[in-house]
Amino acid sequence: MFAADDIEILSLPLWVWQVAVVTTVIAVIAVLARTAWEPTARSVRGWALANIAVNAGIAVSGATVRVTSSGLGCSEWPRCTEDSFVPVGTEHAALNAAIEFGNRTLTFLVLAVGVIVFVAALRMRPRRRDLITLATIVPLGVLGQAVVGGITVWSKLHPASVAAHFLLSILVVIPAVAFYVRCREPRGELRLTVSPLVRTLATAMVPLGFLLLVAGTIVTGTGPHGGDAEAPRWGFDMVAVSRIHSALAWAAVLGTVALVVLTSRAAAPPAVRTSARLLLAVLLGQGAIGYAQYLLGLPEWLVVLHVLGSALVWIAVLRVYFATAERTAVSASREADRREAARP
Repeated sequence: MFAADDIEILSLPLWVWQVAVVTTVIAVIAVLARTAWEPTARSVRGWALANIAVNAGIAVSGATVRVTSSGLGCSEWPRCTEDSFVPVGTEHAALNAAIEFGNRTLTFLVLAVGVIVFVAALRMRPRRRDLITLATIVPLGVLGQAVVGGITVWSKLHPASVAAHFLLSILVVIPAVAFYVRCREPRGELRLTVSPLVRTLATAMVPLGFLLLVAGTIVTGTGPHGGDAEAPRWGFDMVAVSRIHSALAWAAVLGTVALVVLTSRAAAPPAVRTSARLLLAVLLGQGAIGYAQYLLGLPEWLVVLHVLGSALVWIAVLRVYFATAERTAVSASREADRREAARP
């Protein structure tokens, strides 16, 4: 084993460069954040899209930690070691410590983007309570994600805590996507853009998609990539849990095929048709990766690619759901009538 500070670039430990890179990126983001102080529709959409990307990306980063057995590269939390917040004097290999420390530093990047979106929501005029609520949830979720990460370390990478760590990232994506969708719409009443049947099916895809991700974490917790050679594993039958995961995936594919057919026949809005077709394409690609994993014995790079695919599937599921309804502006006369009717 090598100490973490054995990897040096230009006579400086690797962790110094990691901190410098993340600090520089956050500084650049802070400079760009002036657009959040005086937000426009375009700048808010851009930051909202970045919010989705970084929250999905941190899940992929976590998968890299897991497949490289770097989960305990920093064996303490919130410190990296008992004596240091940076990987100095760790008992793990230098590369493992660097990967885990890098994943931790990325949390600050994710949090920075979330805070910028929150500021933009506060500065928007007219101020919208729905957007402020969604923008508040995301950074709070990121902070919660950091705490769950600490529990994961304290539990020595128990598969239940590893699963919770991933699933919380997935849950935080929900308000991030909702913010992106709603910031593109006016304040107003929600109306369906499709038939009730399509709306019901799109709604059902959300819990089905989440169950698919939960099943994936069970497969992960049973498989060989636990994040550390000594990490505990669930004792489930690998073939059985893989088949359950596969069955849920096929159910999602069939549901999406039904959505594609129904939206095509009913002449649904282009956004709905496109979202349904993209979801089908992502699911089929994810399925191909999954079967390749099974046949090739779970190679590390395919695991990371599969986690990326999981995040894309989840975003696509949410996009289909939100596309089946939209908010329309309420006219001044209708708003006055509604207020009058609401008076006692």
